[in-house]
Amino acid sequence: QVQLVESGGGLVQAGGSLRLSCAASGSIFSISGMGWYRQAPGKGRDPVAIIRSGGSTYYADSVRGRFTISRDNAKNTLYLQMNSLRPEDTSIYYCTMKDPGGMDYWGKGTLVTVSS
Repeated sequence: QVQLVESGGGLVQAGGSLRLSCAASGSIFSISGMGWYRQAPGKGRDPVAIIRSGGSTYYADSVRGRFTISRDNAKNTLYLQMNSLRPEDTSIYYCTMKDPGGMDYWGKGTLVTVSS
């Protein structure tokens, strides 16, 4: 059973930076697609950034150029470096894994709050 545990959220001023981490259990991390989603209060859960097992990436338009997704397969860890944060980036950020069989796994989320 895969478990995903996010960390690194917190309160930051606009213009600041945070780095989120997601530690994954199990042995399929390196062959799975990984991603970050976020959900603001009263809104749906939207994709922020995705990194496939081969390393190719996708970014939502709203974060492209400010956020960087990366993975360390030796550590079973996913990262999201967030720079130039804006108040509208305030959300709960969720780590997700899609295994080779198409099964989705989700972490419990970490809260990011950006003050103006």
